[in-house]
Amino acid sequence: MTDRRNPRPVFLSLRALRALAAAFAVLGALASPLAHAEHADRDKPLNIESDHMSYDDLKQVNIFTGNVTMTKGTILLKADRVEVTQDPEGYQYATAYYKPGGPLAYMRQKRDGVDEYIDGWGQTIYYNGKTEVATLTTQATLKRLAGGTKVLDEIHGSVITYDTYNEVYTANSGADQVNANNPNGRVRATLAPRNATGANQPNQPGPAQPGGASKPAAAASKGDLPPLSPSKSIGNPRE
Repeated sequence: MTDRRNPRPVFLSLRALRALAAAFAVLGALASPLAHAEHADRDKPLNIESDHMSYDDLKQVNIFTGNVTMTKGTILLKADRVEVTQDPEGYQYATAYYKPGGPLAYMRQKRDGVDEYIDGWGQTIYYNGKTEVATLTTQATLKRLAGGTKVLDEIHGSVITYDTYNEVYTANSGADQVNANNPNGRVRATLAPRNATGANQPNQPGPAQPGGASKPAAAASKGDLPPLSPSKSIGNPRE
């Protein structure tokens, strides 16, 4: 009969202890919240200019038409027509439409912590202020630019979904992408190397020169900040 008042000590091998420690480390990582860059745009007021504005009380939607320009923090949206709604929680949603024969709807947003911008075009652009996801539809293009001018990445697709919070995107093919050079309407992408972002970084000291002087190094690119990341699916990170 076992004496429960004096239980036998349990001995674990070094391998078992390491495995147990690794398990607790994994559990701790799963329990901690994911780290995301903070975006201040969602808390900024929505400003809109247009040639005309109307309000549909039945649908609870504001309709702006004619050379519409919408800004919300660093977000810029330009289109011929923009419809804006707001849910009871205060989140705002905007759908931008192009005018047939005119320029495509256009959006721009600055990336956090780096001198880079995301530019997008499409016949329709839908921005969800709750999930911070932009969906560009038909003749969609997404570009990542250094300093707002130098194109680093360029994506073409029928539908491009860009998660501005996690900075990931998806792109789908479609019939609107069919042309002589792309008969199957496939997604096309040009991606710059990670160390060629073109973003500014403080100079690093170069090799020593005669007389003890150091040769200034050329401004290095911000390689510690990743480019846009392709994602198989877009969820609702803010929910």
